[in-house]
Parts: sequence; C-alpha cells; structure tokens
Amino acid sequence: MGKFTADPSCQAKMHQYQIVGRAAPTPKNPVPKIYRMRLFAKNTVLAKSRFWYFMKKLNKAKKSGGELLAVNELFDKGPTKVKNYGIWLRYESRTNTHNMYKEFRDVTINGAVSQMYSEMAGRHRAHPNTIQIINTATLKASECKRDHVLEMHDSKLKFPVIRKMPLVNKKLRATFTAKRPMTFVR
Repeated sequence: MGKFTADPSCQAKMHQYQIVGRAAPTPKNPVPKIYRMRLFAKNTVLAKSRFWYFMKKLNKAKKSGGELLAVNELFDKGPTKVKNYGIWLRYESRTNTHNMYKEFRDVTINGAVSQMYSEMAGRHRAHPNTIQIINTATLKASECKRDHVLEMHDSKLKFPVIRKMPLVNKKLRATFTAKRPMTFVR
C-alpha cells in the first residue's frame, strides 16, 4: 500500500498572488496611481483576471487600457506549524450580498482559503466567483472566536488511537476466532 494522498478534486488548491498594476498613462493622466493587491486564485491567469475585475470597479481601468507591473506568488514563512487564520469575506447569495467572518486552522493561508471556498460551496451554495476576500489574518489563540477553532487550543488535547490492531503471526492467523478483536491500545 502507498502513502495516503487526498483526492485533488476534493480540495481546490489556492495560491496567493501579489499583483501590481495601473491604468495606462494618457496625455490627461501621464502618471496614473499604482495599485497593489493580494489575491487568491488557482493560477496566475485567474489572479490577473481577478485583478482587472477589481480595477474596473475601483477606477474604470480595464485590461485593454491598463498595464501590469508585477505578478508575484506569495508563500508562507513557516508552513510546518498549524496556525489560526481569520478570513473576512463578502459573497453573493441568490437573494443578497452578505458579509462574513470565518476562522480556520491550517498550516498555510492557502490551505485555509481552500477550506473556506469548499465550506462556502457546501454550507451556503456560494460559487467561487461570487466570493470576495476582504482580508486575511493570522490570529493568536486569544483572538479566536469560533468554537471549532477554540476547542483545538487545549494543551492537554488527546486523540484516541483507534484500529491499531496487533499483527498476528502468520501461522496463528485464523479466518474465524471465538473472541472479538481488541481495537484499542491499553
């Protein structure tokens, strides 16, 4: 048996991008204002598209009348330690636009945002293109509010070791035995 790997279709892996751009210089406005955005997307193409979506709303700058100055992927400093993440977002439901705050535990911000997208799809039937992430933050344990995150902060937290059955010697193995197997470790 190989190592356990999660089905890639179950979790849409998001990446964090920093995109810097502006409207193209014109005779009326020779030095346009430069905008920098942190965006989450599956790839650079979708990140650029999202950037121009927001630029169109901000200052009427379209892709045809604008220029990108930089596109960089951002990575977490310590992707080996579990952290608490807070995500502020707004999304469009079938009837209205709603603001929301959610908390997740993950090793990276990308993983937390991936969790958020799958939770929004499952609980609220929100399409990814209707979700706008307003802000993300790494939270200290004292700043967390949600119960499903707070219950993981116990220093004496223990998980039961289940289904850890001792391997019986080959010659002593039997298809049927008189007593039930012990599925826990003493």
